[in-house]
Amino acid sequence: MTKPFRRVTVLKGGFTAEREVSLRSGAAVARGLRAKGYAVTEIDVESREFALPPKTDAVFIALHGEFGEDGELQAILESKGVPYTGSGPESLRVAFDKRLTRDALAAAGIPVPAGVVVTRPTPLCPIDLPAVVKPTRQGSSVGCHRVMDADDWYDGVRDALSYHGEAVVEAYIPGRELTVGVVGDQVLPVVEIRAPEGYYDYRAKYTKGLTEYLCPAPLKVAETEAAQALAMRVFRALGAEGLGRVDFRMMPDGGLYVLELNSIPGFTETSLLPKAAEAAGIDFASLCDRILNLARIA
Repeated sequence: MTKPFRRVTVLKGGFTAEREVSLRSGAAVARGLRAKGYAVTEIDVESREFALPPKTDAVFIALHGEFGEDGELQAILESKGVPYTGSGPESLRVAFDKRLTRDALAAAGIPVPAGVVVTRPTPLCPIDLPAVVKPTRQGSSVGCHRVMDADDWYDGVRDALSYHGEAVVEAYIPGRELTVGVVGDQVLPVVEIRAPEGYYDYRAKYTKGLTEYLCPAPLKVAETEAAQALAMRVFRALGAEGLGRVDFRMMPDGGLYVLELNSIPGFTETSLLPKAAEAAGIDFASLCDRILNLARIA
């Protein structure tokens, strides 16, 4: 049933390394909601202190990274009794922390790359190379490094640790990069990501035209079904709601490893959830409308 929302506030921006992406996401969402007839106010959240317009019916959260994606903002909105898009505070707390995500998925029997958590730089990588090192609490591949040989290790781990003092080091999984979006109970078509040199870093994600996206991904039917089913398992294992996007690596033999769940995926011109929705026959404005009407009631 459609909820009686009319006055919607889009929260965007933030005060993290993902601020510029969030501003673009929020502006796009606002345009989409206006096209559907909502009265939309956009707020650039520059600190933890922010005020919603009076009589806000619901909040569409387009904040990526810390505060927006770790559950802190959602707890504030719940304390105000304001409906908001996406998952609740506890689900977000786990999904945003790569260490907690790994633990939760492993406990649910979901395959994740072998890995360890480090809190200080070491002369040598603690697992066999090649590996990937990434901050435990960052998104958009900020601070993420692929370590192909020993010379890459020290600078990569120092950068990853510079964000929150903790990093995950995982085995690099050879093969293909896939992602699967979920909106409510609907699993969207699989997207294959073909990034320059096979590495989907921040530059590859947000430089228009640099990375090739294939949607639906050119997979066998069984491979597509396996990726979609595993995406929903991840979504449920982490208690996610409303929307999300699950990133995978698929080995040459078809084996899938889960990298993470993006609880508030991007809505920019290069973002993957809108691409997958379009392939499923859902235009951008309708996607925003659908997500809004899945809003969590505090």
